[in-house]
Amino acid sequence: MTAKLDKSIKRELEIDGKLYTIAISPEGVKVTEKGRRNGPEMSWRQIIGSDASGGEAAPASETPA
Repeated sequence: MTAKLDKSIKRELEIDGKLYTIAISPEGVKVTEKGRRNGPEMSWRQIIGSDASGGEAAPASETPA
């Protein structure tokens, strides 16, 4: 069962010894280096693509034939 994303959630991620904060909100996703305020941010429309049918976005995972 999935829960509705109605408020922001934050998680910590370590990549190559650096800590990052991942914020997932109803507006989109933001990644910042731990202790910083600014970082890349993408709206859900940018991630999915402007076409609601997903015509521009590639599938998250694809099984080769």
